[in-house]
Amino acid sequence: MSPSAQSIRLPFVRPQPLGPGARVAALSLSGGFVTEVPHRYATGVRQAAESLGWEIVAAPNAFRGPDYLYENPQARADDLHWALQNPEIDGMVSVIGGDDSIRLLPLLDADLIRAHPKAFVGYSDSTVTLMQFLKAGVMAYHGPAVLTDLAENGGIHPFTRRGLEQAFGTEPYDLSPAPEWTEAGQDWEDVAAQEIRREFQPGDGWTWLQGDAPGEGHLLGGCVEILDMLSGTPGELPPELWHGAVMALETSEDVPSPAQVGYWLRNWAAKGVLQRLSGLLLARPRDYTPEMTAQLYVWVRRVLKEAGREDLPVVANVDFGHTSPQLTLPLGAQVRLDPVAGRVTVWP
Repeated sequence: MSPSAQSIRLPFVRPQPLGPGARVAALSLSGGFVTEVPHRYATGVRQAAESLGWEIVAAPNAFRGPDYLYENPQARADDLHWALQNPEIDGMVSVIGGDDSIRLLPLLDADLIRAHPKAFVGYSDSTVTLMQFLKAGVMAYHGPAVLTDLAENGGIHPFTRRGLEQAFGTEPYDLSPAPEWTEAGQDWEDVAAQEIRREFQPGDGWTWLQGDAPGEGHLLGGCVEILDMLSGTPGELPPELWHGAVMALETSEDVPSPAQVGYWLRNWAAKGVLQRLSGLLLARPRDYTPEMTAQLYVWVRRVLKEAGREDLPVVANVDFGHTSPQLTLPLGAQVRLDPVAGRVTVWP
């Protein structure tokens, strides 16, 4: 491990875990698409109750519709603040992603996040909000949204459920590859299709790209496109927060090219971030062909070599982000990557 990347244990506050009986607010922080598929939302609520024991309740503005929420980002920020301050709400989950929750940055109250540390779960555009929790010193959870994995056709996948339970548990655990996965499309407007299980393909395991020694640090990251969108804004994580971190990156359905991902990594190298990392987790890239995946791995190794980090342990094709089923990553928790043993251990 590079001397500049020695692990540092940062004191992130761990929110109260979300377990059976938790009352969880559903937030539309990115947009109001949920009004287009209310039956899909109802399925997510029902399946979360049956599988996780959660009672999901909609935040006051969550169902105001896409036009209203686009025109009123303050209403979206108000919902987060309402959930934080409401003593009857135990945590929060994103309804769905999008592309403009960055507009909430001037409106979010970091003091409220610090004063009322509650679990927030989401991915994709929710990366904006996840980063604000981390900046406030509060752990956050990169995991499923209501309209995606919680409303999965035919029920929440056992792998997704187990990932949530482990992330909110109290014992160390090893991440594991999904036994099966899918990118099969879904017609969310077809009510009858909701109960028809999608076609899955056998799990293809992880790929360890490099590293001969373990790396350990606090887990940070999210959707790479959104992290790039945050670059240079007040919502960006400060470089010092990356010191000793394990970075987790996933790509969205926008399908950025392998070269583009390489350019973003070069940006982090220019900031001195890659040089400070203790490890790197790369998600299964959404809608990539095998050829694109191979090119991605070439780019990752190339940029790490340029940054002098051929020692950095890197594991790819991990099941989080825009893939189903997906793991829940407890951002801010301590993580250890062991390339020799092929293990990724989490201390939640």
